[in-house]
Amino acid sequence: MAKKVFNRIKAVIAEQGKTNEWLAKKLSISTNTVSKWCTNSMQPTVERLFAVADALGVDVRELLVTNKKR
Repeated sequence: MAKKVFNRIKAVIAEQGKTNEWLAKKLSISTNTVSKWCTNSMQPTVERLFAVADALGVDVRELLVTNKKR
């Protein structure tokens, strides 16, 4: 059974009509780093995750996927 991969950062960027490049500029980081987050090659630190949430204007919890079944 294949493991489902969810990426809320990528989804929120798309939902808002923004781009990886926009987020990278907003956070003063490379677009390569944002791309790695969006492909699950790398994950942001907790501190950076809060910065991402702030830049996107969302609660940090919106960038996380729950591990609980509904």
